[in-house]
Amino acid sequence: MRMRGVSMRGIVIARVIALAGVAGLVACGGGTTPRTTAPSSSVTTPNQAPAIAGEPFGQVGGAEVLRYTLTNGRGMRVRILNYGGIIQSLEVPDRNGHTDNVVLGFPTLADYVAKNGSGGPYFGAIVGRYGNRIAKGAFTLDGTEYHLPINNNGNSLHGGTSGFDQKVWQASIQQGGDTVGLKLQYISPAGEMGYPGTLTTTVTYTLDQNNRLNIDYQATTDAPTVLNLTNHTYWNLAGEDTLGIYAHKLMLNADNYTPTDATQIPTGQIAPVKGTPMDFTTPTEIGARITTDDPQLMIGQGYDHNWVINRTDDTSLVKAAEVVDPASGRTLTVRTTQPGIQFYSGNFLDGKFIGTGNHAYRQGAGLALETQHFPDSPNHPEFPTTRLDPGRTYHQTTVFELGRG
Repeated sequence: MRMRGVSMRGIVIARVIALAGVAGLVACGGGTTPRTTAPSSSVTTPNQAPAIAGEPFGQVGGAEVLRYTLTNGRGMRVRILNYGGIIQSLEVPDRNGHTDNVVLGFPTLADYVAKNGSGGPYFGAIVGRYGNRIAKGAFTLDGTEYHLPINNNGNSLHGGTSGFDQKVWQASIQQGGDTVGLKLQYISPAGEMGYPGTLTTTVTYTLDQNNRLNIDYQATTDAPTVLNLTNHTYWNLAGEDTLGIYAHKLMLNADNYTPTDATQIPTGQIAPVKGTPMDFTTPTEIGARITTDDPQLMIGQGYDHNWVINRTDDTSLVKAAEVVDPASGRTLTVRTTQPGIQFYSGNFLDGKFIGTGNHAYRQGAGLALETQHFPDSPNHPEFPTTRLDPGRTYHQTTVFELGRG
């Protein structure tokens, strides 16, 4: 989900333009932050025990930021910041055992502070309090109207101008027999970004030996509020430094989606995907229909919509999506307890962002699969509720499983 500013013609151009660019060390909090460069198809190392370690990564507002490296001993390595809970890199082997970083990110903390968040790409971040959009930055709860910052085409996006993606979270290491994890906590005071209630949020990342990264979200409040948490990682299974994701094949376990108005706010309709470019019920190349003259694709300048996940109950962990890169053989399976998933095809990446591999990200450089409640749910009582009351615990889980075929 992104600001406008790239034409549909750019989607076609992006298929043939090679990604290039330069990135340098940037000062942040009075010093320089370490630089991360994506591996150049390194060969997978032998099995080792799972491990996690932290290292200094700079400061934001006087608060120390750490980067944690999680390894599972089976060839997967994930780097996560306690700033924004950002997944900076995720390295996995392809079918031939060569390892690449398969998520988009910035090389320095200063880049995340300056370029991520409101108006930026939200690379790898936890977004909240409300992931996705709330119409005109307003909603009513128990007869009181609440107003949020406007930061996206007349609406409030991803929690406002200073959301959870821009906070320094308290971190603690979790060590299990065959897993390693990072537990992050942030307390959002009542009134922050206009939201009611003091909200205590815990997000735990856990990496296991089956190349699964589990994200567990929990939150409590001291007053009625609304909440919709997600993660905004961009994936490119061919490798972060490759051209793009249009040749990836995507399956979405969803027979319906939520169409939007011209400002990308749901109309309230639950529409069938059959017979439309939104139909990914069978594996389909992302680029196959992205330039179709379809009103919904024109609004988002590509795919940027919420799909309604097929499920038989409200709480079970079900498959929401599967992505395959035929060239590398890498696969990504997404399972979640959430009712929806936002598929965003990187339409507004415009070459202004220099990634960890020292090149510019252009249109279609990566895709986001944001498991979530539906956009603007507080203003649509017909949608699954996002209300959270005192005495209750918000709890959602999403699992990203990496494989190779």
